[in-house]
Amino acid sequence: MCELFAMSSRTPSAVSYSLPAFAERGSYIRKNREGWGIAYAQDDDVFLIREAKPATDSPWVNFAAKQHLESHTVIAHVRHATVGDPVLQNTHPFRYVAQGKVHVFAHNGTLTGLSGRYPKKDLRYRPIGQTDSEHAFCLMLERLDQLEEDSDAALRQEKIAEFATEMTAFGAFNFLYYDTNALYVHAHRRVYEENNKFTEPKPPGLQIKNCCACAAGPKITCDGLDIQHASNRTILIASVPLDETGWEPLPEGVLLVLKGGEEIRRLHT
Repeated sequence: MCELFAMSSRTPSAVSYSLPAFAERGSYIRKNREGWGIAYAQDDDVFLIREAKPATDSPWVNFAAKQHLESHTVIAHVRHATVGDPVLQNTHPFRYVAQGKVHVFAHNGTLTGLSGRYPKKDLRYRPIGQTDSEHAFCLMLERLDQLEEDSDAALRQEKIAEFATEMTAFGAFNFLYYDTNALYVHAHRRVYEENNKFTEPKPPGLQIKNCCACAAGPKITCDGLDIQHASNRTILIASVPLDETGWEPLPEGVLLVLKGGEEIRRLHT
């Protein structure tokens, strides 16, 4: 089971992030560490750090945490490999350039039968690795290519919601997607660990903490997370709550469009 995290804030904030601590909140302490990655949106590009090794064993994790990189949008992922070997090309978040924009994607879940229905050789954007996650990302970019570059934002949002609906037929499809304009968050179902056993995927797939409604000062602190200069318009997304206050489960089958620490649209899938 993978763990997801995202932040959307009105102003750039310095995010210090302990990936091992974050992963422990989702349990799987025993073996859930086949790779990790974190993406910081900066101007019209994304600063991406990722590694196909356990976060607990990586000097890069401490390096990233100490840099206090500032960003208004952050996406992070800790991988538990279910499809594809623990190698760099299978490590989230994935980054592609399409229609002159940078696109970043991270996914939690397993999509069974996707390659049979949509062979990789037929895709315009060819996955580099073997994961179902990157396969779905490339397929989504292909669908978005069907829109004109200057298409209405609402139409683009609806296209993404339509695609999310289609993918849920293949399995759990919780994802974070950033296209340099907005952060898209899709909540579906996830596997949980209960009584030392794994459950079937079930909601909630993601949790949300809206700091527009809480007393956010210049700093937000959760387990493994420290955000300096936090705006009072900051939204946090995580697979499981990172502390004991303010988190709410997202309904199954909802797509949020976030920008500048605000929810600008909610669609159902």
